[in-house]
Amino acid sequence: MLLAFDTASPQVTVALHDGADVVAELTSEREMKHGEQLAPLIEAVMARAGIVRQDLTAIGVGVGPGPFTGLRVGLVTARTLGFVLEIPVYGVCSLDVLAAEADRPGELVVATDARRKEVYLASYVDGVRVAGPAVAKPATVATVLPVVGEGGALYPADFPHFSGPMRPSAGWLARVVTEELAELCDPEPMYLRRPDAEAPRPPKRVS
Repeated sequence: MLLAFDTASPQVTVALHDGADVVAELTSEREMKHGEQLAPLIEAVMARAGIVRQDLTAIGVGVGPGPFTGLRVGLVTARTLGFVLEIPVYGVCSLDVLAAEADRPGELVVATDARRKEVYLASYVDGVRVAGPAVAKPATVATVLPVVGEGGALYPADFPHFSGPMRPSAGWLARVVTEELAELCDPEPMYLRRPDAEAPRPPKRVS
């Protein structure tokens, strides 16, 4: 049984895949509460499927790009569970998950909300990532190509041909891992810029 979850967007999404299909999936109702909601959602989705942690055989986790705090919560949880249960942990770029769910032939752009009036984006051809991920101002990467993801909805003037899915789904993350629909990577966070909160620098010496 594969446990999959993604914390790269404002919401937490968790799912279970039994090797044939997704058997349970839950998404948080409150946003930006990753630390409070991930563990309860994992417990809830396992209860819905009628399993315990010892039934898990692998973990899939979204590695971003996304906010520093959200990614840290998801990836620390994934690595901890993998270590304790002695099962493999597979990372997947969260933009690849959106591209897999969109399942559109030809050229496609995935754009998600990076805040600060920017987007995270990557380009795909027939479902394969060919550029990115990167972070940029929407106006500098404006395109008439099909765009999926919340970034397209937020900046329709720059991405006029946008559609869903809007945010990564743990169910689709599980399918990506199980069916190897995208590149699997180490469970390391994909940060594209420095975190908003930084440790204060030591005071300057006064001469």
